[in-house]
Amino acid sequence: MNANPPSNFTTPDGHGIHWYDTGERFLGAELAAISTAQSSVLLEHYIFRASKVGERFRDALTEASLRGVQVTLLLDDVGCWGLPRNYFSQLIELGGKVIWFNPVRWRFWSFRDHRKLLVVDGAQAFIGGCNIAPEYEGDGIHEGWRDGGIGITGPVVKHLIESFESQVEIAGNQIWRVRKRGRNGWMRAGEDVSLLLTRPGLHQGVFQRALRSDLLHAQDVSITMAYFLPVGRVKQMLLRAARLARSFRLLLPGRSDVPLLQVAARALYGGFHRRGAKIHEYQPQVLHAKILVVDDIVYIGSANLDPRSLAINFEIMLRIRSAPLAQQARATFERDLDHSLPVKPLPWRKPSSWWQRVKQKMARFIFTRLDLGVAQFFVQKNETAERDPGGRGRSVR
Repeated sequence: MNANPPSNFTTPDGHGIHWYDTGERFLGAELAAISTAQSSVLLEHYIFRASKVGERFRDALTEASLRGVQVTLLLDDVGCWGLPRNYFSQLIELGGKVIWFNPVRWRFWSFRDHRKLLVVDGAQAFIGGCNIAPEYEGDGIHEGWRDGGIGITGPVVKHLIESFESQVEIAGNQIWRVRKRGRNGWMRAGEDVSLLLTRPGLHQGVFQRALRSDLLHAQDVSITMAYFLPVGRVKQMLLRAARLARSFRLLLPGRSDVPLLQVAARALYGGFHRRGAKIHEYQPQVLHAKILVVDDIVYIGSANLDPRSLAINFEIMLRIRSAPLAQQARATFERDLDHSLPVKPLPWRKPSSWWQRVKQKMARFIFTRLDLGVAQFFVQKNETAERDPGGRGRSVR
């Protein structure tokens, strides 16, 4: 294999981009940026775990606060389950803010802030799939999950700050307005970079619409996806692209931290194989990356191609048109293929046993019907509460 292309890129619309192909490099770059922050740090994460890497981030944030930097953390209450509430006590004493997104309540527990975002000094941002936890350290081959992300400067950072502030506003509302509050949009930061924000209850959000447009005439598609369970129109547009594209490749987990979802995903392999897709499963470690390369366009961020990301969670993605960046992303994809096994078409056309068929149907029901149905029910309940704030729809702290 040839040496990888350079990792630093610029776009004609004024963005600077750095590609991080491992969780170790990505988290290291985030820590370095925090350690040199001069005015502000905004950190938003689904998971922040009490651990050695968690302590390094906490200490860097605390030291930044000591330098007079305004530090604001937005952490998901479910994703950070088990993190002691006094974990950031020194940071708070120094004036830092720690905000818990959607504290667990029976009606609203399903809607999670799955985003991963860091903005430093209002000028530099980091976005990807990595949480702050030990499993994201490492090279994704010998140790640690396979993940990564990008650093970016330029006009899109302003939109990222606005989206962070919007999430803080949502987190602070006593009555949690799922549809009415928060940004959901395709925000163009120039000709080459767009910010795609999704939130609960939107079955054809901007991520889906952008992807559908780009796949319409796509010739070269490479998708690395941690949780792959597309349904409805998303599934159909991917199947169509697999049939029409010159090359359509899927890199999916051989080892998963959600084995039941993997069972459901494998039930889809036959349909994609029959339309010409090439499927590989990553072997050394758990695959957690979410990267789509469609011709000269790269999508990267927190969203998976599954019902939870597409219709339940709050997610954040960047869409970047850059031939050099797409080349880099494909080089990373090719490197990952060296550590993957091709999936042969025949075994996935029919389950080998009645028990496997039962497992696939159960898994698909749980992830595409039950989880989605419960979330949709509470979206409707929430809308009722907004229309009748004095009635039974009122939520309590």
